[in-house]
Amino acid sequence: MTAREILSPGKTVADRNPRRIVEADMPLLELLPRLLDTPGREVGVNDGTTSLGVVDQTSMLEGLARMIAARDDCSEVTVECLPEEYSASVLAHAVEDSDAHLVDLISTPAADGRIRVTLRLRHTDPSAAVRSLERYDFKVVEAHGSYDGMRDAEIATERLMSLQALLNV
Repeated sequence: MTAREILSPGKTVADRNPRRIVEADMPLLELLPRLLDTPGREVGVNDGTTSLGVVDQTSMLEGLARMIAARDDCSEVTVECLPEEYSASVLAHAVEDSDAHLVDLISTPAADGRIRVTLRLRHTDPSAAVRSLERYDFKVVEAHGSYDGMRDAEIATERLMSLQALLNV
């Protein structure tokens, strides 16, 4: 996704007079630090010599949100590793070994020089992926999913009560 795709509706460079101008084909991940370093949090977008409009904080956030598809059937796992141990393909392989699909992978530097990697998996229960990542010697620091074990317990209780009612007849 580029700056051209996230222009703020109704805002023009002439109206806003932003202090920084970027090219229309600049990727969002390159645009973000420039936007944050600019007073007023607005940058103008040009296509060569033609002014296209303005990107502000709101349009940037909306653009980043479009890059990360919302899903109800996903879980998240965060691992940490040393920079020399980091490999996106090894992480993906470890996730796929647990019969889950890797949806997103976002890496950030951790405070102690390690790399913190957040994985979004297409599986409601991350426990199998956690075990697999640990087998690959990744340190899992956080995991949560949309799996609701309480619902399974409720269903089991209802079935047991139904069975008991049938046996007591």
